[in-house]
Amino acid sequence: MKGTDTGRLNRWRLILGKYAADQLHFSGGSMGEETAMENGISCVDLEEALDFLYDREQGEDVRREGGTGASRLTAATWITRIRKLFPKETVEILERHALENYGMTELLTDKEVLEKLEPNQELLKTILQLKHLMKGEVLEAARQIVRQVAQEIGEKLKKDIRRSLLGKIDRNADHPIPSVRNLDIKKTIRRNLKHYDEENQRICLERVYFYGRTRRYSQWRVILAVDESGSMLDSVIHSAVLAGIFAKLPMLDTRLVIFDTQVVDLSAHLEDPVATLMSVQLGGGTYIAGALQYCESLVEYPHRTMVVLISDLCEGSGPQGLLQISKSIIESGAKLICLTALDRDANPAYDRQMAQRLAALGAYVGAMTPEALGDFMGNVMNG
Repeated sequence: MKGTDTGRLNRWRLILGKYAADQLHFSGGSMGEETAMENGISCVDLEEALDFLYDREQGEDVRREGGTGASRLTAATWITRIRKLFPKETVEILERHALENYGMTELLTDKEVLEKLEPNQELLKTILQLKHLMKGEVLEAARQIVRQVAQEIGEKLKKDIRRSLLGKIDRNADHPIPSVRNLDIKKTIRRNLKHYDEENQRICLERVYFYGRTRRYSQWRVILAVDESGSMLDSVIHSAVLAGIFAKLPMLDTRLVIFDTQVVDLSAHLEDPVATLMSVQLGGGTYIAGALQYCESLVEYPHRTMVVLISDLCEGSGPQGLLQISKSIIESGAKLICLTALDRDANPAYDRQMAQRLAALGAYVGAMTPEALGDFMGNVMNG
């Protein structure tokens, strides 16, 4: 049998699991020969690791911590095993299935296991959902993961957000760093007309001019009101990280509140996204009108205030209160921005009828990536 056929049959055998052992045997001793042989990994090793997770489909107890058999996988040893057997992308899928599909909460309540998990946004979301199960050293390990992932998200966003908000085009000053996006074509032509070459009918450019950027430090107050219901979890994460970035910009006075049926002001913790995220209580009802009433109390100079509501707009107390307070904010001169999603994908699920009614009042309603929000705010501030 050819090597490719052998590998294909072995993959099918792994997909079907141990219950197909009588009908389909492993061939060639390994699967994915390059990696498997190099690390001494056999198909039996791969099957055991997959069975530890997917035998749960059969309702079996697969913890294998005792007994006389050779296999003694625990959650901790399983994590170590799959790291050796599979590429990183596959490991992340297996970990996600373990947590989301099979409720293996021991992955997050055992410090040894938790420290071996791959830090990423999916793990961060799971930690926020299960943090109530954590105590002591486990909770501290979870905080370290939250910090690491939040910092990674922040580093990806910081440059674009600062570019959007730190200045506006100044057409009276030259930019010290040449950039095509800042090319001042009219000024370049005007200043170089004296170098016109009549014989060749072209302008010889002695110097190229670029627009400058001026910083504006006249502060705007930005109030982020974040719905902490479970469906908004990605948006909650990005909102907390963004608030920390905004807090360090000189032209912004940033406030952050999270809400369900109660409102919690987290403005004092803006520079610590860990404290912010670990304060989130997912689930429960939603009282958007109450959150906006609190936000309105924070408005001091309406014409230099943006209220950014991040919610699926599914109001738990009826539409009238929400529409009334939204109208009050807009009529005061403040900008009301209703974001139905604020994350990398910006795929919203929201109350479309409420969105239309808020838009009719004069609110901006839409879904944005964090970078797009930075651009939008920059346009409002420089308008």
